[in-house]
Amino acid sequence: MQQELVKIITQAAKQAGFSVRGGVNVDYPQETYGDYATNFALQAAKTVKLSPKTIANNLRSHILNLRPDLFDKVEVAEPGFLNFFIAKKYLQDQVKEIVKQKEKYGEIKTNKQKINIEYCSANPTGPLHLGHGRGAFWGDTLANVFDKAGHKTTREYFINDYGKQILLFGESINARWQELLGQKPEIKEEFYKGEYVKDIARELMKKEEHAKLSEAERIKVFADIGLKKMLAETKALLEKAGVKYDVWFSERTLYKKDLVKKAIELLKKKGFTYEKEGALWFSSSKLGDDKDRVLKKANGEETYFASDIAYHLNKISRKYDLLIDGWGADHWGYKMRLMAAAKVLGFEEKLKIVVGQFVRLVENGQEVKMSKRGGVFFTLEELFNEVGPDVARFFFLMKSVDTHIDFNLDLAKEQSQKNPVYYIQYAHARISSILLKAGKSKSGARLNLLRHPSELKLIKELLKFPDVIEDTSKDYQVQRLPQYAVELATSFHKFYQDCQVIPASPAGRSKDKNLSQARLVLTLAAKIVLKNTLELMGVSAPEKM
Repeated sequence: MQQELVKIITQAAKQAGFSVRGGVNVDYPQETYGDYATNFALQAAKTVKLSPKTIANNLRSHILNLRPDLFDKVEVAEPGFLNFFIAKKYLQDQVKEIVKQKEKYGEIKTNKQKINIEYCSANPTGPLHLGHGRGAFWGDTLANVFDKAGHKTTREYFINDYGKQILLFGESINARWQELLGQKPEIKEEFYKGEYVKDIARELMKKEEHAKLSEAERIKVFADIGLKKMLAETKALLEKAGVKYDVWFSERTLYKKDLVKKAIELLKKKGFTYEKEGALWFSSSKLGDDKDRVLKKANGEETYFASDIAYHLNKISRKYDLLIDGWGADHWGYKMRLMAAAKVLGFEEKLKIVVGQFVRLVENGQEVKMSKRGGVFFTLEELFNEVGPDVARFFFLMKSVDTHIDFNLDLAKEQSQKNPVYYIQYAHARISSILLKAGKSKSGARLNLLRHPSELKLIKELLKFPDVIEDTSKDYQVQRLPQYAVELATSFHKFYQDCQVIPASPAGRSKDKNLSQARLVLTLAAKIVLKNTLELMGVSAPEKM
């Protein structure tokens, strides 16, 4: 509805001779001020020698000429706002349209793009922690929104299976393996120390052939075995949470195909590299970074930064219109250097980087500490065991991914309407129960009978769903979905409280048959939209609770 109003206001403004170069904004005002509002006249007054109210009145006339059927009224309010009150007949007609479209409701006509979204991409050296989960749920949900908006979306996971951290993982496993043999190896500070490392070492004790290898060979073998095990566990856990991927891209591929060397050569040709102290540097400080970055170390080893540039060039070669990277909080300082490389290599406009923020797990008012390398951390799997994937996904999605979040474990465990997930799922289960009790609703229901304020409020809430899809596909703020789901569930509960859908007595059912049928169709429309919303978030929509 918002986008429809933007089109109407734009057309009216052009007819009235006003420039729309700055765009048109349509917002949801306080309920007493209408269903929608625009400040276009206030913006236009900055460049036109007319008062905002004069512009608004002029615009109002053109809007009503264009779509007299759409509004009960359009008001001009101080100091120049236009407030729109949507016609009841239009609202009633949309209920039928939602029921007709079913799961397709919310799909929008847009300029379709080929989008690659990479998210989570945790190092395969340990279990997924809460920060990884937050990134995974954000990326998966955003990809669902892109699909709903008509884009062609590829979901990608970058496997960091090359470099020092992999060998360090192998060393960590080897040290624990030696401990199990009764030896006293050095446990270095930088080793991975979680219990999972010991678990892998115990599994390896069952194979005697490892003792015949040299330590260097054994470390390499252990690193590969550990990597495969952790990656398998990662895939299984993400699958359990409904997180989907189309591509699992191995970093090793970049080296096997000499893509890292080729990326460095491209930067050289652009004149943005220099040698210093035997190393090759990228002049990223010329492009907004706080300092220059090493591409190749003095020992000839390419850096992870060089590998990442090669990876993004590979994605560009796959002809994507848009690349979206979802990174963890510890990558914030990395953003500027990659954007600098993207600018030099010509894909800056195609690359969007979203950096997530930290998660604090709170229980009984106290923070539960997490430290991956120290081995004292709350894994994503443990969270699933505590609250389940539905609650985990919803709670992580409730706030913008680029803000810190306190995950309230006590509230997440709550099996009552205090828990927003329970509250929303209960609304869906209640709707399912009503529809089951009513049986098949008859076609041709008299929807013009839907006039109660709670009925109309629910319809207006349903009409916001396509706007949520449109806006989220543009700015990636997926927290709109859980916020919208709560508002929709609240509107339905209010409608259910105020408007009896199925009269209790046979006499009442006979008397209010037409109204009951209309309310059943509205209830079905609410179920469709609520289920569509939950599915976008990867949260189940139970029929019973």
